[in-house]
Amino acid sequence: MKLIILDRDGVINQDSDAFVKSPDEWIALPGSLQAIARLTQADWTVVVATNQSGLARGLFDMDTLTAIHTKMRRELAAAGGSVDAVFMCPHGPDDDCTCRKPRPGMFEQIGHRYDVELAGVPAVGDSLRDLQASAAAGCSPWLVLTGNGKKTLAKGGLPDNTRVCDDLSAVADALLQDN
Repeated sequence: MKLIILDRDGVINQDSDAFVKSPDEWIALPGSLQAIARLTQADWTVVVATNQSGLARGLFDMDTLTAIHTKMRRELAAAGGSVDAVFMCPHGPDDDCTCRKPRPGMFEQIGHRYDVELAGVPAVGDSLRDLQASAAAGCSPWLVLTGNGKKTLAKGGLPDNTRVCDDLSAVADALLQDN
């Protein structure tokens, strides 16, 4: 199985310091849906792993989050792609859960669900916590320079062997060229 794990906000869609709180606020980044479609069509299993502390903060509810993901899936399908599953952490930063990135719990859940070793599985994010969680789970961290990616790169401290790409389309190009 060719598995790839993607962060959502800042990788697939525009991020917002005020949180993406409704389907109308979910706006795909240029080329991201087409990149996922190319991976899907090349038999990659695409999974999303996303912190969604807006739930814990009361900024939106599960029905709204479901509607946001329904919009994402609908737009992806129109582009010829799909996401096999969305894993999310609903907790706030102070909840001390194991699933909130930078902890690896969400990634471990993905490995368990798909019954795969995560060693070398590409995991794409735009923030240090995404990369830290993926590296802690044994994945191969990929930083995109969309969303918070440029700030993350400038701050440094990336996990060893982090690959850096301009955007999700460049990640897809690299993976499809390698395989």
